[in-house]
Amino acid sequence: MTEPRAPLHVLMLLDAAYPPLQGGGTEMQVRTLARALRVQGHRVTVLAPLIPGGVQQRAGRLDGVPVCRLPYPRLHLLGGVWLMIRLFLFLISRRNRYDAWHVHSPRRLGAVAALLGSWLAKPQVVVKVASATEFESGTLAPHPSALNRSLYLCLRRADAWQAISGRIGKALAARGIPSDRIAAIPNAVDLSRFNASAGTGSEHPRFVFIGRLVTAKNLFMLLEAFAELLRVHPGAQLRIVGGGPLETALKQRTHVLGIESGVEFTGHRSDVERMLADADFGVLPSTVEGLSNTLLECMASGLPMIASRISGSEDLVRTGINGWLFEPGDRPELTRCLIEAASLTPQRRRELGDQARASIERHASLDSVLERILPLYRGAPTAARNRMSAASEGV
Repeated sequence: MTEPRAPLHVLMLLDAAYPPLQGGGTEMQVRTLARALRVQGHRVTVLAPLIPGGVQQRAGRLDGVPVCRLPYPRLHLLGGVWLMIRLFLFLISRRNRYDAWHVHSPRRLGAVAALLGSWLAKPQVVVKVASATEFESGTLAPHPSALNRSLYLCLRRADAWQAISGRIGKALAARGIPSDRIAAIPNAVDLSRFNASAGTGSEHPRFVFIGRLVTAKNLFMLLEAFAELLRVHPGAQLRIVGGGPLETALKQRTHVLGIESGVEFTGHRSDVERMLADADFGVLPSTVEGLSNTLLECMASGLPMIASRISGSEDLVRTGINGWLFEPGDRPELTRCLIEAASLTPQRRRELGDQARASIERHASLDSVLERILPLYRGAPTAARNRMSAASEGV
């Protein structure tokens, strides 16, 4: 009979405000994992900088999980160095308290944790790469600055790397991270939050986008493609959920295109589940992602997904099976996907939606992610390798 495993104490490290004021995919993943680990009997602490505009308490709790926030001066260069020193002192003074440090971005704080962890017998240090943009600039760039090159050498000392998509895993290997330290573990989605039978059943399909209104989401192209769709399916609706710096410009573009009656801007919403339950298709036209939480949540809600072929989306979406993929920036192809989706019968929508939900159940359910990430915390990175590629083959 197998002996029960002892509960773990995990420190989650962020380099952003926690909790975020609006959205924040990485921060929401930390919250999802922390809650789930706590339910399983593990102890979790979240450590983040104390950032203006965020919660100003140096210590508190969220969902019963302790949260510590490190203050530092908001001064160019000096502030960052000060924060790294504060983190070093925090970690060294509590070096025997935690079994694992889970760093949620490969940047300065991660470099401190990886370097210090390599000097200690414990804890295990796991570094997560949450976005493909990490390979364009910063510590994982092909031609980093002298500072980022130094940080990268520190990060290389981490015990394991969490790659949330197949593309990120390959990029890490190409960057020189040993393959036996790369664990293919996607973001997690709590399936209990989302209704598996979403869909309006209406003859007039409703599309939904959820996310920050920023350039990387490529929403101007979406509006132009949707204007083309309305010429074929004038009753179609598009709901854009979220806020951001492009909101005014996007509304103006909607007016210029003459599609105001078919497009709704809701602003930031905390009831994402309700927005998804009132839709027929999810849309994600981004030019860059890691593995979008929106993608996971749409598919978990039983929505076929129309997504650009980028990191994360290409692991999960299969054209004609659970959605459609198009090349990033290809507006005619996006238009074709929208028209094809809008032309489906409600029954066919439901069949693709069921497959979308099943893909998430196999690939990114909270239980399956925890099953793969706990071995990393216990020091067995090879136990989780290549699961993502195997899972995506069965999507």
